[in-house]
Amino acid sequence: MSKPLITPRLDLLRALSRELVSPPPIWLMRQAGRYLPEYREIRRKAPDFLALCYSPDLAAEITLQPIRRFGLDAAILFSDILVVPDALGMKVTFREGEGPLLERLETARELTRLRVPVAVERLAPVYETVRRVKRELPENVALIGFAGAPWTVATYMIEGSGDREFVRAKTWAYGDAAAFAALIDILVETSIAHLAAQAEAGVDAVQVFDSWCGVLPDDDFDRWCIEPMQRIVAGVRAKAPGLPIIGFPRGAGLNLGRYVAATGVDAVSLDTTVPLAHAAELQRSVVVQGNLDPIALLAGGDVLGAHTRRIVKALGQGPFIFNLGHGVLPRTPPKHVGELVALVRAGR
Repeated sequence: MSKPLITPRLDLLRALSRELVSPPPIWLMRQAGRYLPEYREIRRKAPDFLALCYSPDLAAEITLQPIRRFGLDAAILFSDILVVPDALGMKVTFREGEGPLLERLETARELTRLRVPVAVERLAPVYETVRRVKRELPENVALIGFAGAPWTVATYMIEGSGDREFVRAKTWAYGDAAAFAALIDILVETSIAHLAAQAEAGVDAVQVFDSWCGVLPDDDFDRWCIEPMQRIVAGVRAKAPGLPIIGFPRGAGLNLGRYVAATGVDAVSLDTTVPLAHAAELQRSVVVQGNLDPIALLAGGDVLGAHTRRIVKALGQGPFIFNLGHGVLPRTPPKHVGELVALVRAGR
């Protein structure tokens, strides 16, 4: 009688369960994007960026491109954090060279125009993309889904763009905390539903991006970053038990330890500013992911080699996933990504 086939456990999932994987698994934030000529070719086929996110054929192909080219350990779904405001009924557009533009929320009264609960049918193409990618991925490659954290998504909805001062969002949060909390509540529940739907479609893990939490003072960091993430982690685990959750509180700095302890994430992704000694301390309680400077990847050569080896030496003896401290920059030569993968895997 023949033995049943046993699929080897994915290296990314082994690392996320705190198993020491050597060399560590590697994937990169924004690994599917403008630096790849094959992406730029597909981008020309879509009328706009949001249409690209909602085209399962094109989005699946883009998700798979870096896997085919570099053989990374995980693919990350090609989509955007702003599909959530779009599904809530806000007008979202992307202009080349300007980034996202939203028909912003001007007052708390305008919360009533949001489509709550979220229009799942609007996001159905995203989940279809997950299913298509999952069918095409090599069996040793994981698929990561994602969403934006409530604070970060709220800033776009209130500012109307990726404004870096956050005057409108902070003024609203300071001046009418109850109304701002109502918006955060909507985004918490929508994020749970969106992440759970991705899990049902087939992702192996999810990451929650809080790109702008670093602008919050301590008390507000707890209220608008940590507490919503606590609820998202609990809500997703209730709907998708066992799904690993990675948090990326960019710019959290000295608040990282509190974020890890309070939210219960399985792994924390580290931005470029986090010292490696501090990252090694965090490894005692959580899987760490990161944190190569994207500009070192852009530079390539000896700079890339030195930075990569330093990170692997400092963190490679604990639960660790190699990644960048933020996304791949558009000017990055693709060959540098190939060199990085080879450096991390040296000795495998």
